[in-house]
Amino acid sequence: MNERSWLHSRWMLVIVASMAVLYMLIMGNLLFVSGRTPGVNYQYNLVPLETIKPLLFEKNRYPTEAWVKNLFGNIVLFIPLGIWIPWLFRRCRKFLRFTGIVVLLLLAVEITQLMTRVGSFDVDDIILNTVGAWIGYIGFALFIFSQGRTRN
Repeated sequence: MNERSWLHSRWMLVIVASMAVLYMLIMGNLLFVSGRTPGVNYQYNLVPLETIKPLLFEKNRYPTEAWVKNLFGNIVLFIPLGIWIPWLFRRCRKFLRFTGIVVLLLLAVEITQLMTRVGSFDVDDIILNTVGAWIGYIGFALFIFSQGRTRN
């Protein structure tokens, strides 16, 4: 059985697609529903690294929970995106195309948060979320590579 046969077998694609739907429902809840109420004002950050730099270089100013949630939470929560997008959509297996799709998707999420005033538009969130997706993408690519090497 070659890589394509088991990786893209119907049952495996159904499992991955089901996990992707579950992931999207959980993320939708986290990003737009759970503990979020619309604010009065629009909140946004358009300056890259403006919220990341203080968290990295002035950690003692922030509670550990805020530091971990803002930096690692924004990365870790988007690792699955880097796995299921290239798994389900072969056209998204090229790194630049994958990155473009991820950035557009994250931009849509941030704009929706801005427009609904649940959360804020933060370019740093897009950066951190993209890093998380890249980690998932690299993991997926290494998995595919290892499967090819073990079969040869």
